[in-house]
Amino acid sequence: MPRSKSIKPLEDVLGYSFKDEALRDRALTHASVQPTKKNAGSVDNERLEFLGDRVLGLAIAEYLSATYPTANEGELARHYNRLVRGRTCALVGREIDIGAHLMLSESEDNSGGRDKDTIIADAVEAVLAVVFLESGFEVARDVVLRLWQGHVDSLPDATPDAKSALQEWAQGKGRALPNYNELKREGPDHAPKFKSEVRIENADPAIGEGASKRSAEQAAARAFLYREGVWKARKT
Repeated sequence: MPRSKSIKPLEDVLGYSFKDEALRDRALTHASVQPTKKNAGSVDNERLEFLGDRVLGLAIAEYLSATYPTANEGELARHYNRLVRGRTCALVGREIDIGAHLMLSESEDNSGGRDKDTIIADAVEAVLAVVFLESGFEVARDVVLRLWQGHVDSLPDATPDAKSALQEWAQGKGRALPNYNELKREGPDHAPKFKSEVRIENADPAIGEGASKRSAEQAAARAFLYREGVWKARKT
């Protein structure tokens, strides 16, 4: 059965406009849809899901490596597995209402297919594959980080994050706690960009940017720690 909504709301929340309608529709087509004489052969999203799973994995691995410079491999793996597992992909899919845009067989639709974790998760990964094929990894990575931002922000602090490390450093120096200020917020509601600064007495401020207020503050704290050589000293 056809999707129940215009594709524009999905493009808006992705922050991305599809270029190839046929490829886009394939990403949203479940294997329950049978090929027609006009469309002989496979028309579902299974091959795209395979590729999208790898695109997602690389984007998340790259982000975690840059965001947790002091974490060991085991800690990074725990964060990674939490973010790329099917349950998280399904949560992201529900957040962007991808189920409303799926093309399913009538029987699958009637059995609640638009809200099944596996179907939703596979469609999300297939859509990421389309973005990658059309526009390259950097654009696909930006879509991933935009959609996964809330889940990234809720990761358990298995290792000291930048803000915690900076607070410990300031206290160790006998200084007041770091003070964070939001300098700018721009971009649409579905894809905002924040710029924040952190100030500590007797030191120049440091600035960071991110897709949320928290991530911008973390980026500012990381910039401060690297500039002062704090984290470099911890890793040697």
